[in-house]
Amino acid sequence: QVQLVESGGGLVQPGGSLRLSCAASGSIFVINAMGWYRQAPGKQRELVAVFTSGDDTNYADAMKGRFTISRDNPKNTVYLQMNSLQPEDTAVYYCNANVRPNRLSLARDFWGQGTQVTVSS
Repeated sequence: QVQLVESGGGLVQPGGSLRLSCAASGSIFVINAMGWYRQAPGKQRELVAVFTSGDDTNYADAMKGRFTISRDNPKNTVYLQMNSLQPEDTAVYYCNANVRPNRLSLARDFWGQGTQVTVSS
């Protein structure tokens, strides 16, 4: 059993900033990848930014230069610093992790419950 808990969402004015956090807990043997996705009303879930292998990261083009992903490995936590937020960034932001829970199981994806980010004046 793996749990991902997001925090840090809220209401912010255009041009403002927020920092999201996601902490993974439970049965964790190896975390292969961890990061953020988002889903706006009526749209498909899309990649925001993720750590893949090692220190490699993958950002969606729309996020480059504005969003920064970071992590604290001992805490199994990733962060998303979001700057210059615009109304188009309004969405539910979901934490995702590809986790191998134990040595007897294969890795699979786990999702957090999501945290709402609303950018509005």
